[in-house]
Amino acid sequence: MRSSHLTHFGVLEAESNGKSLSAVTGWHGDPDPRQIIHNVASSQHHPARIRRPAVRQGWLQRGPGGTGRGDEPFVEVTWNEALDLLSTELRRVYDTHGSSGVYGGSYGWSSAGRFHHGQSQLHRFLNCLGGYVSAVGDYSYGTSGALLPHVIGSVNEIMADATTWSVIREHTELFISFGGLSEKNSAVGPGGIARHATRSEIERAREAGCHFVDITPIRDDAFAEADTEWIAPRPGSDAALMLALAHKLDAEGLADLEFLETYAVGYDRFIAYVRGTSDGQPKSPEWASKITEIPTDAIVALARRMAESRTMINVSWSMQRQDHGEQPVWLGVTLAAMLGQIGLPGGGFQHGYGSSGDVGLARRVTSPPRLPQGTNPERSYIPVARIADMLLNPGAVIPFNGRELTFPHVDLVYWVGGNPFHHHQDLTKLRRAFQRPSTIVVHEQFWTSTARNADIVLPATMTIERDDFGAGRNDPLFFPMPALTEPAGEARDDYAIFGALEERLGLNQAFTEGRTVQQWLEHLYSEWRERLATRGHTVPSFEEFWDGDYIEIPVLDPGQVLHADYRNDPVNHRLRTPSGRIEIYSEKIDSFGYEDCPGHPVWLEPREWRDQPYPLHLISNQPKTRLHSQLDIGTTSKRGKLHRREPARMNPVDAAARKLQNGDVVRIRNDRGSCLAGLIITDAIRPGVVQIATGAWYDPDPSDPSFCRHGNPNVLTADRPSSSLSQGTTAQHALVEVERWERPHPPITVDKPPKLVDNRA
Repeated sequence: MRSSHLTHFGVLEAESNGKSLSAVTGWHGDPDPRQIIHNVASSQHHPARIRRPAVRQGWLQRGPGGTGRGDEPFVEVTWNEALDLLSTELRRVYDTHGSSGVYGGSYGWSSAGRFHHGQSQLHRFLNCLGGYVSAVGDYSYGTSGALLPHVIGSVNEIMADATTWSVIREHTELFISFGGLSEKNSAVGPGGIARHATRSEIERAREAGCHFVDITPIRDDAFAEADTEWIAPRPGSDAALMLALAHKLDAEGLADLEFLETYAVGYDRFIAYVRGTSDGQPKSPEWASKITEIPTDAIVALARRMAESRTMINVSWSMQRQDHGEQPVWLGVTLAAMLGQIGLPGGGFQHGYGSSGDVGLARRVTSPPRLPQGTNPERSYIPVARIADMLLNPGAVIPFNGRELTFPHVDLVYWVGGNPFHHHQDLTKLRRAFQRPSTIVVHEQFWTSTARNADIVLPATMTIERDDFGAGRNDPLFFPMPALTEPAGEARDDYAIFGALEERLGLNQAFTEGRTVQQWLEHLYSEWRERLATRGHTVPSFEEFWDGDYIEIPVLDPGQVLHADYRNDPVNHRLRTPSGRIEIYSEKIDSFGYEDCPGHPVWLEPREWRDQPYPLHLISNQPKTRLHSQLDIGTTSKRGKLHRREPARMNPVDAAARKLQNGDVVRIRNDRGSCLAGLIITDAIRPGVVQIATGAWYDPDPSDPSFCRHGNPNVLTADRPSSSLSQGTTAQHALVEVERWERPHPPITVDKPPKLVDNRA
């Protein structure tokens, strides 16, 4: 039977024999389906699939404790044994430490379905037990997520209200993207993306006369249809370039002072810094040229074109995943304000075109239904990128967005969905941190590094093996998702696992409320349908929805323009900032006293910069062949490997200086660690830069966990925050050296399970 199914990277159509998928293709309704969907069928029965519950041998022998975690074999046990062990351990930790002793992790894109979303399932369950230490923010745009509410409004609202691509096509004359306009990132969307329309929209905008400028060290990190003009500054120097553009706009009288007076606050403080009045250093194009290595004339010409055109300034999420990542985002807003085009069709600022497939879609009237998580009574939390610091330094105090946070003493980590050994930085440090808790529990489909560094590993179903429904974060298409096959091995839904634990822990159906999965789906949908009806929107009954292909959630305005209401009436449509206006200078941020994020945007030199031991700038960006680390053992992902390792790209000038050849296996190294990669030499990479995608499953050498044989760049990246304001990740950049690997190629082990033993001895 041929059926469709929503994934984070598109809707797949597949034939199933009830046990596995075959003949997988993109959905007929998708104008631009992507090859990543072929990872799904090829992964389902892969040898790396977790077949049965497993417990680390040392944990069984010695009891809770981290010694040997990540090195010892696992013992496969029955479901009853695993659930009895886990329920006993949960009782111990909650009785001894309370809710502050449990960290509910589960950051990540665990499921395109809304009911079986792993994070929601786990958080609901832990709330029934009394709560958990939580995380705020994210790795994708955690830095700007902390900054933008002070400056222009919630980052999620900015993206949901983004000027639509149809408006850009009709009105934008100059589209400047700092950090790429990525085809690969536009292939995915949180919760799913049904129709990949970005390519055709860009193509039509280009045909209508829109000129695209891409400012990035990677020339092909944009749709070919955009026919972009490429400007390649030194990585990490974008804030200096943007300050120089502001300097030129000011010097030539091109700034819209009336707009700045009406709609913004703090421009006088900022422009004094730009002119050099406040610190003695004008941020001129000549000054910026020495930092960015972009010719002065090119900076001057770009500033003038910006002022002459209807200009959209786009700042990708990548720009804030670096040291002082707040600054280029804040400066993107500031430049758009100086041009006076915020709120005009086709002009202004956006954060995320090309970073996710849903940015540029019109806002829906409502989100799809989802499982309620309940209320978490535990007050302790951390910024999500500080997990290793929390585990290694309980009781330590860190600044965060005007507060001081104390790291709790976590004794048990419970992870459902997601792979911190992909998302996090300095994996050697993370591996050391994972030794600290008494117990780590993981629900997983595959033997990822997170599962291998756990104590109790429970096999979970893939989305294709369970009933659900789903729609992406701002995608109007809402799909039923009936299971396409039976579960592989002994895998169970997270809901079934928590339901069994609920019985053992005597929670009196607080988690399940006595409902089956199908009853939950119907209940959630029916409540949602009633809410829509009260707002004048009619959708089919659950039975019609479940038996159909999809329904379309209405959108508010197909031609929406970000901040149009604010521009038209700044009194009655105040921004959600402290002043109600655009804050070029933020009195609140300034009051925090953070040297690494002062009260207005500035140039701050990255901590890894010039004249340091490692001469190449590593760009660790998102992959083309998978979503983050998901399904790295799938067909599409494996085809992208070179010598079974993640490919690294380098400019011919840098390769020649190191006597490297195309196809060499190379070692990328710095003081934190090293990894092997297959070398691709291309002039699409700026000189002085090496680029390797994130997401290759971490495969540490048994004698040296800082050496990844498979090509995970997070053995190289630093686990340091962007600033005291955000505590966000700086994963995008690091300094490295590259050399040919002259020794025999070590084995790759991530495509096999860890050692499984039949006894506990």
